[in-house]
Amino acid sequence: MLPRNKILCLFDVDGTLTAPVQVVEPDMETFLLNEVKPKCTVGLVGGSDLKKILHQMGGSEVLKKYDYVFSENGLVAYKNGIQIAKESIQNHMGEEKLQVFINYALRYMSEITLPVKRGTFVEFRNGMINLSPIGRSCSQSEREQFVEYDKAHKIREKFVQDLRKKFSDMGLTFSIGGQISIDVFPTGWDKTYCLQHLEKEKFDEIHFFGDKTDAGGNDHEIYNDTRTIGHKVTSPIDTKKQLVELLKL
Repeated sequence: MLPRNKILCLFDVDGTLTAPVQVVEPDMETFLLNEVKPKCTVGLVGGSDLKKILHQMGGSEVLKKYDYVFSENGLVAYKNGIQIAKESIQNHMGEEKLQVFINYALRYMSEITLPVKRGTFVEFRNGMINLSPIGRSCSQSEREQFVEYDKAHKIREKFVQDLRKKFSDMGLTFSIGGQISIDVFPTGWDKTYCLQHLEKEKFDEIHFFGDKTDAGGNDHEIYNDTRTIGHKVTSPIDTKKQLVELLKL
């Protein structure tokens, strides 16, 4: 087994360390901090903003508990509780282009008929725009209803196809993320973005664990990156099982 400072285990949050949009279970947190962290460097990388990652993983102390925390795919980066980088989609694209895109997305979603619609269809984040046809303020039961409806009617898949055609010249990537939304960000600003913050650390192995690893999923690029060893997981329980095998716990 390599020394702790030579191996990094990097984890997606939603669906990998926690159930979708839920907080981390106490036994998983204990397992990560008491059994995994002594064996390797531990990092978190999520598409959500920092506030949501901290909420899901146990509060502001998360920044000190884990070696790295990368929110918004690494646009906002922390190492040992200290911010080491921050980038903005607004600076990158400019307000005029942003509004052209957002206005089109709102028009498209206004013409979709779903079992229910709620609020917050567009969420502007530091490093991406998150689009949700049902609206992010839906209840858990409404979310689950949309998941099944989306599987049958491919609402998000058709939306992504339309956006790729309409904005093919804007240098954007469209990724189906989580259960109810689509992440939109400048090409190259997927989860591989966080890897640039790790280059000088000279890890011998970087293991990435994620559940949305298929094409179109927001773990796909980093899972397939040559700089990482990808591990596809189906749940936090599966993540734990694979870690036990990998680290011989």
